[in-house]
Amino acid sequence: MEPDTAAASERSLLGSLRPYLEKESLAAFFLGVSSGFPYAMIAATLTTRLAQDGIEKSTITAFSLAFLVYNFKWLWAWVVDAVKLPLIGRLGHRVSWMLVTGVLVIAAVINLALADPAQDIVWMATSAVLVGAAGATFDIVIDAYRIETLKPYQLGVGSGMSQYGWRIGAGLAAAVALVVAARSGWQIAYMACALFAFPAMLTALILGEPARHKVEIVRTGIAEKWKSIVGPFTEFFRRSGAFVVLLFILVHKIGDTLANLTLRLLFDDLGYTNDEIAIYDVGVGFWALIIGVFVGGVIYARLGLKKSVLISLILMAISNLSFAGLAAAGHSNIGMAAAIGFENFASGYGGVVVVAYFSALCDLRFTASQYALISAAASIVGRFLTGTTAGALIEGVGYVNFYILTTIAALPGIVLFWWMMRTGLVDAAMGTAGTERAPED
Repeated sequence: MEPDTAAASERSLLGSLRPYLEKESLAAFFLGVSSGFPYAMIAATLTTRLAQDGIEKSTITAFSLAFLVYNFKWLWAWVVDAVKLPLIGRLGHRVSWMLVTGVLVIAAVINLALADPAQDIVWMATSAVLVGAAGATFDIVIDAYRIETLKPYQLGVGSGMSQYGWRIGAGLAAAVALVVAARSGWQIAYMACALFAFPAMLTALILGEPARHKVEIVRTGIAEKWKSIVGPFTEFFRRSGAFVVLLFILVHKIGDTLANLTLRLLFDDLGYTNDEIAIYDVGVGFWALIIGVFVGGVIYARLGLKKSVLISLILMAISNLSFAGLAAAGHSNIGMAAAIGFENFASGYGGVVVVAYFSALCDLRFTASQYALISAAASIVGRFLTGTTAGALIEGVGYVNFYILTTIAALPGIVLFWWMMRTGLVDAAMGTAGTERAPED
């Protein structure tokens, strides 16, 4: 290779890597780590814990209703945007909320650790809901902080880094819980996982208030308070095609959510041990996710947001079929590695482009409220169906047919987004978070 060519190649490589090393992108990574772990505590980890305690499938899948708290977080997200916390608020609006909600998550996870499903299943369910409520509020703050910290050109890379962090946080928390539980019991396992709240809290303290944060002054009158509640939503729905965009958000992830919230039941029924799940679900899944996020960033840069999102929807639908194949094959470590690998690749790829798209939909005046609405709507239908019908469907039609049904459920989202691309609605509904620069730019 000629010297000039080699130098140009080196500059190109460094230029590609530089956005990942910028402080805003690194912050998105650590925020993602803390965002992912509460989800793991009431998702796959809790499913495994309940299954090992002999709780029946219909009761276990009903626990996924705890996730519905995440889907209703938009009801109180306006508080995070509008209310300045006393005393600790001197640290900054977003920073103070990050610290308070982080402490709430730690307390909720410790409470869940102390609950005993064999003794009081109702209190166990209540404790799971409390973790969901604390985690949802933590997410409101984390998402707002991430979007307002990232500059428009960083949304793709930042979304990828956030997904890296989310998966690492959720995956490591799940692995730690499984390994520690096998040796010291579930109570110690959950308490150890509570430490995963600290990366986001420390990031906020170190980085400080985000540069693009806009404070909406809320006075004490009833009219002003009402405006602070409904303003974020009326602004969104005044945009061209907003209701179609919301419909897409509601339906695009039904199949993926149904599949992912039932995987641990499949693994348990196929006879996988905790260590096997930790190795293949976390180990193989992690590297597949890393590759998926990298490929997502490359495709996003080359094809743009719209085509990238469409590809991600197709990949997520196909990934559900891989679990139908695993269910048909039975206990197979190679089969599990392949299914988990493909699913995590698709999720990593989709995490870059879909999260970047949803982030760009936000108005910077109402980041917490609007992203809470968008992210909550993204999985509410799938979570509701999981909690109310998934267990009965699995028992009625079997795992193979169930995962085929989840693939079919993903098709409406693909068709709708293709139509939105054709009609220009994707661009028409974009928010200022995708276009407005930080003050110092």
